[in-house]
Parts: sequence; C-alpha cells; structure tokens
Amino acid sequence: MNLFKQLLPTKRGIIGAQKYCRASFCALLHSTPDHSVEVHSPDQEVVIALGSNVGDRLNNFNEALELMRKLGINITRHACLYETAPAYVTDQPQFLNSAVRAVTKLGPHELLGVLKKIEQDMGRTGGIRYGPRPIDLDILFYGKYRIGSDILTVPHERIWERPFVMAPLMDLLGSVIDSDTIACWHSFSTDSDGLFGSWEKLGGESLIGKEGIKRVLPIRNCLWEWSEKTSVMGILNLTPDSFSDGGKFVSVENAVSHVRLMISEGADLVDIGAQSTRPMASRISAEEELDRLIPVLEAVQGMPEMEGKLISVDTFYSDVASEAVKKGAQIINDVSAGKLDPNMHRIVAGLDVPYIAMHMRGDPTTMQSSDNLQYDDVCSQVASELFSRVNDAELSGVPSWRIILDPGIGFSKKTEHNLDILMGLPAIRAEIAKRSLAVSHAPILIGPSRKRFLGEICNRPAAIERDPATIASVTAGILGGANIVRVHNVKDNVDAVKLCDAILKERTQS
Repeated sequence: MNLFKQLLPTKRGIIGAQKYCRASFCALLHSTPDHSVEVHSPDQEVVIALGSNVGDRLNNFNEALELMRKLGINITRHACLYETAPAYVTDQPQFLNSAVRAVTKLGPHELLGVLKKIEQDMGRTGGIRYGPRPIDLDILFYGKYRIGSDILTVPHERIWERPFVMAPLMDLLGSVIDSDTIACWHSFSTDSDGLFGSWEKLGGESLIGKEGIKRVLPIRNCLWEWSEKTSVMGILNLTPDSFSDGGKFVSVENAVSHVRLMISEGADLVDIGAQSTRPMASRISAEEELDRLIPVLEAVQGMPEMEGKLISVDTFYSDVASEAVKKGAQIINDVSAGKLDPNMHRIVAGLDVPYIAMHMRGDPTTMQSSDNLQYDDVCSQVASELFSRVNDAELSGVPSWRIILDPGIGFSKKTEHNLDILMGLPAIRAEIAKRSLAVSHAPILIGPSRKRFLGEICNRPAAIERDPATIASVTAGILGGANIVRVHNVKDNVDAVKLCDAILKERTQS
C-alpha cells in the first residue's frame, strides 16, 4: 500500500470559497518512496459516491450502505437518488447514482480498501472500464486533503465533468457554507465560485429531468419521478371523530366503496388513517388503531382498482407503521415526524418505504395552545423545525431520497400562518436548502382540505362546504411548488391539479 506524507498546511483560498468561510486550510498528501505516513487522525468527514446498474440497484445501495456502517463509516447525510444514462460505455443498462457524507476514523487507504472489499463481496469483478457493475463506490472527498498516489486520487479526478456525480455531490451541501471542511471542498473546484460554480457550468438544476438524469423516489420495485406531475392523495378516515367525515367509513364495506370512488375520480394515492389528529382529539392505543386499520388495509390492498396506485398509512405509532407495511402499505405518513414515538425513525429506517414527515408542535391536544402558535417568521421556523426532525430521521438511517415534506397546514398554525405557508413554499425550500440541498429537493405534500381556516375565511362552518376553498388553496400551493395534495374531494381537485400542471408546463416551455 502506498502511504502518504502530510506537507505543511497551505492556505488555498479561492474567490468563491472566501465568500463563505472565515478561514480554512487544505492539506496536500502525496506518496513518497521513503518518508510517508498514513493519515490517522480524529474523525474525518468524507464523501462517497454510489452507482449501480446490475441486478436490484436499490437493494445494492442498501446493502452497500449497511456494510459501510458495519465497517467504520458512519453515514450522516444522503443525497437524492438519480436514474442516469450510462456514460462513456453507452450500451449498458441505466444507472442509479447517489452519494453520502460520512465520518470515519479510517485513513484514506484504509477507507479505499474497505470500499473495494465491499465492491468485491457484492460481486463486482474487473470487467470493462466504465462498464456494468452491481456497485461502484468512489471517494470524492476525504477531510480537507488533496491526495495523490498510485492508487488513489482525491478529489476524484473526473468529478467536474460528470453530472451524475455532481448532482448528488451538491445535494450533500447546504447553500450556506457552515464549516471549514465544506469551504475546503469548494476550494478544490476548478471554478472560482467553488462547487456551486462547477455545477452551474455543467447546467445545474436545468439538467434534472432531462439530459439522461432524473431525480427519483423509490417505492416498491419502482422509481417514482414525482416531479413529472402533481399527485392527488385521497383521504380515507376510519375514525368515528374526524372533523370532516368521522364515522362514515368505519365499516370495511363503506371504506372499500369510498376508495373505489376516489380511484375512479383520479386519485394516485390513498391515505388511510385510523387515529384522529384533529385539534383536541383523544389518543387511542396502537392496538386499537391496528384493529380499525388492518381489516380495511387488507381489503383495499386486494382491490383490482388499486393496481398502479399507492397506499399510505397515516400514523405516529411505530408499531402501526411496521404492521401496516407488512400488510401492504407503501408509504408511512407521520403527522409528528417522529416526535410522538421515539422508535419511529429507527423502525422506518428498516421498512424501506417513503416517509412523510409533517411539521407539528406538541400533539393534537396541545398543538393549538398559545405557546405553540407563536412564530416570528412561520416559514423560516417551520422549515428549521421540520429539517431538525428530518435530520434526526436521516441519522437513524432514513435516507433523504425516501423523505416527503409536509409543512403541516392546520397543525399548530393560525389562519394567517396557513396562508403564509401556502404562499411561502419556495421560502420553506430555500430555508431548508441552507442546511441541506438534498432535503430541499424532497417532494412537498400539502393538506389544506376542508381545514378550519378555510371555513373562517369563507364563513363556511360545515367542513363539507369548504371544497371550493380547498380547490383555491390547492391551486395556490401547486403553483408555489407543492408536489402532492391530500384532499377529501378527489374529483374536483383532480381538475384543479390538471390545470395547474398545464400552467406550470407552459411556464417552463415559454
């Protein structure tokens, strides 16, 4: 093994990085024949790229990440997931690409050895250069070091020409440079504006969705390109006390009939809830929730009409989430983002399904208290608090490519707060982007349907009379960047969604 000699630290400020950091240095490591040392230091922050185009690509990623954790690589952040056209050797299947940030005590050569062993154990052979492989693991960055040896070059020498590497690499950053290590990574860029400049020079966000690179969310055995159209989630409440339709669908027969209607009207997803989360709702046990949920979930899962549709289960209990996925649910929708069950994030990490994390302060009995309704800047604070929950989920093993964000309209919000959120989805994304571009790219779900604030504005005390106001709020949300709308009245909202999507398509083409 070639070992490295650490030279004197060099201040290598670039114009772009100097804008963002107070002071940083980047150390140069190179191999020498006679006087070299492997870097063994406190934890080093690293970036590792992942690629796969043979076999079950997503399972290959999951297996590689699990092996990395076991072998001393502590993963802290995940990029989004991309399906990309092959480069260099084009006659081969499409790739999945992503990247992770991690912390490790392994020296750079030790880390390289661990990654090569994982590749070999997962079936990678020599093969064709740039050809098919079950897993490809590359070190993009290692701490603040430039490394050059016979077997390892860091930064990876071809980062700057590869959109399928740069896109996930950018996801691992925030729009604000918050550490000397990140500033140093920017200084490695060939562009004076750092990594941001290099990414823009390739085409930046304009590449996503075309040029052979799609940002996707894995569900079941499929990859959902969720940005292609706005999805409609139909609501099925199995509770006797929900604010809008409590008691209507407690029987399996009525529930199935309503699902059949929603699907016929154009619903893409059905969200099944067996626990009321309206203000001041009494909490039932996980056991009682399961008693309500499972018979209906099994019946809905068996409906021929559900072919190609998705089932989400609305629960804040990890036991319910686990059992629901066993019975066929494909998404977990948690109004507390893990706050009401400390096991939720750990359990969801093992379920391998998308996770909707919603913003709420307190619980349904306290969420509308005066303390929980205090905001100085609701969009900024919702973004910050929601990111904190998502970050906790990610550290528990839920990759950001499985996260869906919900700003929690009607939960711990006054009327003016709900309006600010409907108009402020871009501001929420931008605030999250300061900390994580990956999380800021996640799909956003909004659920204003028949909420009390609509009744207050329109003088409609009965929830069922609020469908026109729901359509207006859904329209505002979609035009502001929402990707999924959760509604009671599917038929009329589907028409609103189609119109909004047509407007957005026309906007992008003009």
